[in-house]
Amino acid sequence: MDGGITLNSVAQIHELLGYEPPAHPLITLLTTDRLPGNLPLEGRRVLSELYAVGLKNGGECPVLYGHRPYDFGEGTLLFLAPGQILIPLGESRNGGTPPFPGWTLVFHPDLIRDTPLGERIGTYSFFLYESREALYLTGEERPILTGIIEGIDGEIRRGGDRFSKGILSGQIELLLNYSRRFYDRQFQEGERESSELLDRWERFLMEYFRVDRSHDPGLLKVETAAREMGYSSHYFGDLIKKISGRSAQEHIQHALLERAKDRLARPEASVQGVAYSLGFDYPQHFSQFFKGKTGLSPGDYRTSLFSRKRKDSPEEI
Repeated sequence: MDGGITLNSVAQIHELLGYEPPAHPLITLLTTDRLPGNLPLEGRRVLSELYAVGLKNGGECPVLYGHRPYDFGEGTLLFLAPGQILIPLGESRNGGTPPFPGWTLVFHPDLIRDTPLGERIGTYSFFLYESREALYLTGEERPILTGIIEGIDGEIRRGGDRFSKGILSGQIELLLNYSRRFYDRQFQEGERESSELLDRWERFLMEYFRVDRSHDPGLLKVETAAREMGYSSHYFGDLIKKISGRSAQEHIQHALLERAKDRLARPEASVQGVAYSLGFDYPQHFSQFFKGKTGLSPGDYRTSLFSRKRKDSPEEI
């Protein structure tokens, strides 16, 4: 595999593809009908410092993205944020004539800096999804996004004036808001799969906290749990939130609290021992967590629990 390359500008992409300089220095629209037969980046590690949103028609070359090869299907929408890496792998494994033109919108972070979108771009978590978690558009959804892209393309071709930054950032935000809506539909569609995922998630948490973590310090993180479940942390977090109404972190904390109560109920257990067994590095952090959730310190909880048990026990005759 050849050495890597970093994409820092829209002009650099145009130069690599053999295009004339871009009409706008901070944004461009690449269409599949204009791409060269052999991409100059095939087999090279590409670090992108740009944002990209691409609609794939199934005819593009596969890429290694998100730690695994990915061959785009028809109507797949993929998002790339600055700092992410991909590797074009070569010729597409999909034969035949593409059913519709694909496109990739690429823009520099400076385009949206000091705009409302620039302040909110971090809320569009799908920029950090892995490729296998891409958005699959329906036949009704694809023309909606393509229509927005056509408006962006028209604005790009104007070359830029004092209004273009606000107009372009607004159009991109509209594109992202529709994408968020369509992801919401994608999450809702797999009702059976969602139910199975929730059951599997709850079993995972039960089994995880059943094990003594004294020799494996550090609390369970969403990133670690998502990886064990087979997802990226952002996609998994959004999916769990959608199907359960609670964040993945809330699920983890609930399971952690229930296991803490179970272990504190053992007469032979100490508060310090329970803290370490759950993965806390310091007992005081466990005490802060427990009191924040229950209003009682672990010691006070044990006292009240054992006091109730004595009251509920039958008196000896």
